[in-house]
Amino acid sequence: MSIQKPRGTQDILPGVSEKWQYMEDKARDLCRRFNYKEIRTPIFEHTELYIRGVGETTDIVEKEMYTFMDKGDRSLTLRPEGTAGVVRAYVENKLHGETEINKLYYMGPMFRYERPMAGRYRQLHQFGIEAIGATDPSIDAEVIALGLSFYKEVGLKDVRVEVNSVGTPACREVYKAKLVEFFTPMKDLLCEDCQSRLLRNPMRILDCKKDVELVKGAPTILEYLDEESQTHFDKLLVYLTEMDIPYIVNPSLVRGLDYYTHTAFEYKADGIGAIDTIGGGGRYNGLVGSIGGNDQSGVGLGLGLERTLLILQAQEVELPIAQPLEIYLVAMGDEAEKVAVRLLFQLRQNGHIAEKDYVGRKMKAQLKSADRFNARYVAILGEDELQKGEIIVKTMETGQQVTYRLDEFVNRMKEEI
Repeated sequence: MSIQKPRGTQDILPGVSEKWQYMEDKARDLCRRFNYKEIRTPIFEHTELYIRGVGETTDIVEKEMYTFMDKGDRSLTLRPEGTAGVVRAYVENKLHGETEINKLYYMGPMFRYERPMAGRYRQLHQFGIEAIGATDPSIDAEVIALGLSFYKEVGLKDVRVEVNSVGTPACREVYKAKLVEFFTPMKDLLCEDCQSRLLRNPMRILDCKKDVELVKGAPTILEYLDEESQTHFDKLLVYLTEMDIPYIVNPSLVRGLDYYTHTAFEYKADGIGAIDTIGGGGRYNGLVGSIGGNDQSGVGLGLGLERTLLILQAQEVELPIAQPLEIYLVAMGDEAEKVAVRLLFQLRQNGHIAEKDYVGRKMKAQLKSADRFNARYVAILGEDELQKGEIIVKTMETGQQVTYRLDEFVNRMKEEI
């Protein structure tokens, strides 16, 4: 019996990996223009980081983390999200002393033990950014704008931005009490998870996919914002309007992580069944302090690359990734093969996409191979050409052939291409 990939993972094969590279290149270019610098953190961290940072009552910590004991009897966890690790690195490496605001981005795999389905994997990939060190709501607007710009630049259509304020810890305590008051009479109707959250973290009930009907009519956080939170939210909406970012205020949006304060937002798009959230983020004043640093405010986002690709496919968006082979070298005979090896290496050093036969096929089979590669040119070197010090170059689209001197071939191809 052959060994297969673990459930909830996928092999990204040639032909698809180029689409990933395209999205990643777009993300890096956007971050360059918005002045975000790349940070790379470990794929596993101490489990305590996620318990303190993400929150004990979140689905991630309670149900989804891949946690294990190492040989030193230390509890480690494969990272389920990116923000906590970035903040840990920010604190540990004292990045707060380098600039007044740190603007960072990351890309890579995350791991969550979820029930696999379209758009939901146990190994998923995210592109994320974090801006640490500023309280101004204009940076919140910038983060939201960067995420929407990413979706537009990879070709995604009809992406919706939903925003909300989850306030400060102080006004959230008042709001949580109101939620407990609202949900207590219907406690027995709530799902098992929400019953356990009722007193511990009732805001998580608003995010439940099972109790959607019961949540209708619940009080909203916007009714209980203090002056600071309301002012921050009002300014955010003004800045989004100034940038022509279309948005919808969703008072029930709370996100699935406990570290958010003030701004919370999500990007929505149709095309993956019941799943419509393709990315999101928010502000996390207090997270840096909870992880052990001198507290700094921060705001960030995480965008799911698998979901982005699935919706691009659903919308039938063709990514401009085709890079046809430029030159295919056909060599006949041992002496010609030796020269072809040298020429192939020189072509590649000059930046050309070049290839040759490696299994000793006849000329007709090699020409068919060049055609399958969609090569622009075929360069033919046989015994006669070798004796004359020449090489034949054929343009595949027109069938036109020219002959070059061997010692001029590489430079002439550089001029042609």
